[in-house]
Amino acid sequence: MAQPLSREAILAADDSNVEDVPVPQWGGTVRVRSLTGRERDRLEASMIGKNGKADATRGLANFRARLVAASVIDENGAPMFTEADVDALAGKSAAALDVIASAAMRLSGLSDSDVEELAGE
Repeated sequence: MAQPLSREAILAADDSNVEDVPVPQWGGTVRVRSLTGRERDRLEASMIGKNGKADATRGLANFRARLVAASVIDENGAPMFTEADVDALAGKSAAALDVIASAAMRLSGLSDSDVEELAGE
């Protein structure tokens, strides 16, 4: 039986995942990282209304663009986009956004059913 992890070991663990994802629509690759718990909670909260249920006016609106903004990093590991870039990203190719969002979801342990549940589907 494996020894239980200590508090220090858990807090010191490098548990982020990074992957270079080819985006043919843009003619190159982007670096995608997994979301932290805080970032995933913030993304999920943006889909939920004040009553704790899916918000029909927000739901999946710009979901992929929000996920891309939260997960794409530059070569130094710094976020490439901010919340202010979401609308501009939403105007990019849906296919390109889907390639990146799919990688970010996989790296962050976010399933399609999680998204559907949050969207109230």
